[in-house]
Amino acid sequence: MLSRVSIEVPQGLTVGLGGPSGCGKSTLARVLSLMLRPLSGGVSLEGTAVTRWRQRAPRRLRTRVALLYQQPRTAVDPRLTLRQIISEPPAAAGRPAPSLVEELAAEVGLTGDLLTRRPHEVSDGQLQRACLARALTLEPKYLICDEMTTMLDASTQAHLVAVVRSYQARTGAGVLAISHDQVLLDRWADSAVSWPT
Repeated sequence: MLSRVSIEVPQGLTVGLGGPSGCGKSTLARVLSLMLRPLSGGVSLEGTAVTRWRQRAPRRLRTRVALLYQQPRTAVDPRLTLRQIISEPPAAAGRPAPSLVEELAAEVGLTGDLLTRRPHEVSDGQLQRACLARALTLEPKYLICDEMTTMLDASTQAHLVAVVRSYQARTGAGVLAISHDQVLLDRWADSAVSWPT
């Protein structure tokens, strides 16, 4: 159970959240991304108090926060191709944008042939690249990266962080980088919060 938690993610900055596995970092990520309702306390988004959660939250609030999961295989529909996975948010919002999908795919390092493949036909790193592209399609004001680089090789890890930084520089988005890797947080974040054990 989480208690007495207070965290602020300013726009344009990256806040690192560190702590050991199992201490509640992912639970906090789901609360902040409006997927879980807290038992007490509250969440505000750009000065607006959140009063509804999950699909009941207003779309204008839901689309301002994107969550990138630690395990991409549990975050996607295995029947979809990578192109369809990336296209999900704009399609759900009634704003299909094929050119944006191609542009983001290239930015995260996915070639055209990979976009026709399904999750079981690509590596974890390639699937996480698709999940990052999907998270950016609606240009969220806040991006929550929940251990997004765990189990990825060093070059893929560096590339994904570079993509997030580039997006942040372009849009002024606030980023919450969650990791148990303190070395990564020291390199990536503008400020860091250490989770109590």
